[in-house]
Amino acid sequence: MVELFQQDVRKNERQSSKGNQLKWENNGLWYKADFTGYEGLVEYVISHLLQKSTLLEDEFVIYDLEQIKYNNVIYNGARSNNFLKEGWQIITLERLFKNFFGESLNKAIYTIAENKDRLKFIVEQVERITGLKDFGVYMCKLLTIDAFFLNEDRHTHNIAVLMNERGEFAYCPIFDNGAALLADTTMDYPLGEDVYKLMENVQAKTICTSLDEQLDIAEALYNVNIKFGFTEKDICELVDSATQYSDEIRERVRLILCAQMRKYSYLFK
Repeated sequence: MVELFQQDVRKNERQSSKGNQLKWENNGLWYKADFTGYEGLVEYVISHLLQKSTLLEDEFVIYDLEQIKYNNVIYNGARSNNFLKEGWQIITLERLFKNFFGESLNKAIYTIAENKDRLKFIVEQVERITGLKDFGVYMCKLLTIDAFFLNEDRHTHNIAVLMNERGEFAYCPIFDNGAALLADTTMDYPLGEDVYKLMENVQAKTICTSLDEQLDIAEALYNVNIKFGFTEKDICELVDSATQYSDEIRERVRLILCAQMRKYSYLFK
């Protein structure tokens, strides 16, 4: 357990559509508390499963479980290393587009009729502003993770690049997957309900409401994908180790992941 204080609190623009978690930075580590359910467990499980994938180690952030004491309240949550180098900052696509064009990227996307053209627009504009190459490949990887892990919160405030003091850009490691795996037990996905029916209710927020359609479009446009190498045994070991969460929560996460393995079997090596 770690005790954190007011001076450690950090606020940022990467807002969830359901509000902001408590977040802190202390001694080179970032912390965030569970807010609507079991976000810390989700970050932990997803990041450790991504270690058994074709992603490189610098392409995503690793999270570990943490209990956080703040204002005499103990929260479950997660911690990660601060991946920002000196002089670099995270800039969301929404802020990037607004700074360059003076308008909202999210609003601009939804003036475009075809979902395929929406994704192409995002990629082309980011490459134009930043000079980054192959942003479509990055988006395809991101949308693969979102579809497989049922991340419902990947909007333009929650996709980012890195920028330094000289205005140079770099890719941002994939992070902030806490809204995945039906983590919101407070509002949309209460415990005790049929998990498979709840899974059908998850809606995307990037270019349309269908996670599968987003993935199909990205695969067709950019002809690339992540391959996963984890097993059901790996899932069980990770979930079983998270003893600060209830048996019901851990079993739900296991059921979801095993169902997604069957659905997306083509993504496995």
